[in-house]
Amino acid sequence: MKPRIGVLLGDPNGVGPELAAKLLAADDIGERADVIVIGDEGVLRAGEVVAGCRVPVRVIDDIAEADFSGRELPFLNVPGIAPDEVTPGKATAAGGRSCVVALRVALALAKRDVLDGFCFSPLNKYALKLGGCPVADEHIFFAHELGFDGPFCEHNVLEGLWTTRVTSHIALKDVCALITPERVLRAIRLAHDTLGGAGFVHPRIAVAALNPHAGDGGMFGREEIDVIAPAVSQAKVAGIDAQGPFAADTVFVKARDRQFDAVVTMYHDQGQIAMKLMGFSLGVTVSGGLPIPITTPASGTAFDIVGKGVANPEGLRQAFQLVCRMAEVRRQRAASRLAAVV
Repeated sequence: MKPRIGVLLGDPNGVGPELAAKLLAADDIGERADVIVIGDEGVLRAGEVVAGCRVPVRVIDDIAEADFSGRELPFLNVPGIAPDEVTPGKATAAGGRSCVVALRVALALAKRDVLDGFCFSPLNKYALKLGGCPVADEHIFFAHELGFDGPFCEHNVLEGLWTTRVTSHIALKDVCALITPERVLRAIRLAHDTLGGAGFVHPRIAVAALNPHAGDGGMFGREEIDVIAPAVSQAKVAGIDAQGPFAADTVFVKARDRQFDAVVTMYHDQGQIAMKLMGFSLGVTVSGGLPIPITTPASGTAFDIVGKGVANPEGLRQAFQLVCRMAEVRRQRAASRLAAVV
């Protein structure tokens, strides 16, 4: 059976609805998954106008009404924003609130195993906060709604190359205090497990240094000697194919040349700058470590081009393809566990 995947429309004030319309109007959208569209019908219709296409949907009010036998996609209508509240190109409480409402519905369905995963068009963190999101970012929100208390972290993917990090959305001045052997090892383990969930059998993981020139033998800092290298050694003992620490200004050259499948960095921009330079419009963000696969384009709401019809849907297509693959792996593993019990 194909996995059942949700597609959410993103912030109504950004390019999300346009991207979703372009993705969902494709003739092959149902080949890899049974797709359920989740969101406000008015937002989708507005996205269709900008995208210049029509999405074949059948509006339903309850997930039990979903029918995947025809060309029309089931559209679970979740009213979230009035037409006069939509303000294109601006981060607003109304826009953020509509995203929170749709995400809660998708997460509840996933928690009940009605969805095998979902991808969402870009949203805006500031708008989420204005709209009542009770935590710092969407990944924490997902874990909170799913009742998940294990390790998780944002992963970024570009054409088969993955990256994640030890610290994420914090001030740069606070990074060094959080680079500990335990946190570095946890990030390496999480990368290993998340790539495994995407179908990698033996993922090869590079670990970036913190300091310039990887500390240059301790002249520019000892974190590489005292913290990062010991964590890499522990990962190897655990059977993980991890190497490093590598100087941060060269590690992505090695990874780009396919010497590694993933890079674990020490802080947010160490990986994000490299990945976005290599392919901004193709990047995907994965909420790694959570019990269900969740993906989104890495590009963002692009408020500056809203309404122009020029937003590139390739990132959302890549996010959709990746969540389908991760959901397929998840299903295969569940089937194997069941067969082993029987």
